Amino acid sequence: MRTTILGRSGLEVSRIAFGTGGFGGQWGGFDEDTAVAAIRRAHELGITLFDTARAYGTAEALLGKALRSELDHRRDGVVIATKGGTHPGSDRIRDSRRAWLTQGVDESLRALGVDHLDLYQIHWPDPRTPAAEVAGTLQEFVDAGKIRHAGVSNYDATQLSALNETVETVQVPYHLFRRGAEADPLPYARAHNVGVLAYSALGSGLLTGSLIADTVFDPSDWRSRSSAFRGDPLRHNLKIVDRLTAFAEERGGTVSQLAIAWTLAKADVAIVGARRPASIEKSAAGFPLTPADLAEIDRISADAVPVGGASPEGID
Repeated sequence: MRTTILGRSGLEVSRIAFGTGGFGGQWGGFDEDTAVAAIRRAHELGITLFDTARAYGTAEALLGKALRSELDHRRDGVVIATKGGTHPGSDRIRDSRRAWLTQGVDESLRALGVDHLDLYQIHWPDPRTPAAEVAGTLQEFVDAGKIRHAGVSNYDATQLSALNETVETVQVPYHLFRRGAEADPLPYARAHNVGVLAYSALGSGLLTGSLIADTVFDPSDWRSRSSAFRGDPLRHNLKIVDRLTAFAEERGGTVSQLAIAWTLAKADVAIVGARRPASIEKSAAGFPLTPADLAEIDRISADAVPVGGASPEGID
């Protein structure tokens, strides 16, 4: 497993991170024992960075359970990143005020069973809370030893610049069917040595090769309400996936390995979720791509239908 230094944070992490968003209730049900096994298998494969969030329901507690031995006895061997600042069910879904962030970071510490978080990220920008207040709160967490490093998620370049001296990483949605980050904020992040973590590297399942045109999603799965995952948009993108699959197989890999390698050509880290050990085994396998390969992948996917994702307010 290759590693990288995550921007100016200085954190050395695996280039593939294990994401726990699939355990948060927005992707349908899952088996907890199998999920724990998948997390443990990820660590065995050399994955050291694990990403979770307060908004993912019991995911933090599940991650703490799965990595209990490492967290208790080899704490420096794993990097725990979580996110806060959302308040589902309230009249302020995005809430980065000091009081709510403080409550959230303390809850995250308890759920994970740790005395500090390696990376704490503001999950979604809150336009109603001044950047200076957010920066001050994050610095308080660092000074108190609750967190080692601060980051943000789903921020654009303008929002990043307002927190530039405090924030060391940014998490962005980025995959072959969602490429807006290439224009904003990736150039800003590169220019200011902000570490980039790309989530949904597998296109919310599209780039796993497991979906078909007739796939039926659980009603609790956000994809059941997304126009990109039904009808003509889905059929069109699945044809592109078929061509990408053939391209990957010619080179001895899978379409998911290709998708992750493509993402890592632009981002420091690709966050990959898995509910079963076999899934993370496939994703963790390396897959080298040449500049010519990257150009061909771009050509194959040039007319893809853009795919959004879930947000605190609904579906993008």
